[in-house]
Amino acid sequence: MNTSTILTGDRTTGPLHIGHYAGSLANRLRYQDSHEQFLLLADTQALTDNAHDPQKVQRNVIEVALDYLAVGIDPARSTICLQSHLPALAELSMLYLNFVTVARLERNPTIKDEIRARGFGRDIPAGFLCYPAAQAADITGFKATLVPVGEDQAPLIEQTNEIVRRINATAGQSVLPQAQAIIPKAGRLPGIDGKAKMSKSTGNAIPLSASPDDIRAAVRAMFTDPNHLRVQDPGRVEGNVVFTYLDAFDPDQNELAELKAQYQRGGLGDGKIKARLEAILQELIAPIRARRSQLSKDRGYVLEVIKDGTERAQTRTEATKRDVVSALGLFQL
Repeated sequence: MNTSTILTGDRTTGPLHIGHYAGSLANRLRYQDSHEQFLLLADTQALTDNAHDPQKVQRNVIEVALDYLAVGIDPARSTICLQSHLPALAELSMLYLNFVTVARLERNPTIKDEIRARGFGRDIPAGFLCYPAAQAADITGFKATLVPVGEDQAPLIEQTNEIVRRINATAGQSVLPQAQAIIPKAGRLPGIDGKAKMSKSTGNAIPLSASPDDIRAAVRAMFTDPNHLRVQDPGRVEGNVVFTYLDAFDPDQNELAELKAQYQRGGLGDGKIKARLEAILQELIAPIRARRSQLSKDRGYVLEVIKDGTERAQTRTEATKRDVVSALGLFQL
């Protein structure tokens, strides 16, 4: 096994969708045979903008874990763990806040975009603003060197490395490694409406547990080219949600390139490309949905997977906390 460690995870605010699959789940499956991998159920981070509804966060812990297992994450090869039950991460978060300024947190492009999208204005939950430091704690707590993320999350990895460099400089030694973002070719998938990224909260996503009818309805509703009114009309590929999804999921990229060319010169209708995408998504999601349905009948097993993984993660993160505290020369009893 490669000595590199991967840390990834998801907020427990709802079941996962195909944007998660394209964004990082596919990479997680690819790397679990060759790397040490931890998957974090980020329930504490989910509270930063869901503190008004903690039950939503609580009930979706099992739901996200079910999605992990349904897509093929193997708990014998990847460690699934619960953020709120890893106290070392919270302690490292608090420590790291001394190594970053409020101004730098506010300049983080990912945080700025999310604050704007949620309409916080200046009423930003402190935990939400401080999320980059918390994510730095998550990543470094496992001494991860690789982090599969969507393109929009790359600034958070950059800020993690800034904090790492400050910690190491203060300690006078390389106590923490820097991390590299693994960004998938598909980048950031838009929602089916084409107006924003695919999101559980805005209802423009296709869940990994979507029924055949739900998949069909979602694809039919997808934004294409509003000026492509007739089959013979030339169409635009750029900004066309159907082609964006085909770029992410179509296994035959050569044939897809030919379809793009045909669409651009005219002679290819939206119905044909939507039918192609639907067939691909039906084939992708059907086995995931079936495995999820079977696993959901034994939630006790899913809970045991989380407990066992969290115990392993506690050992790792507590060791990292001790290394950081010792390297910084903090008082110890």
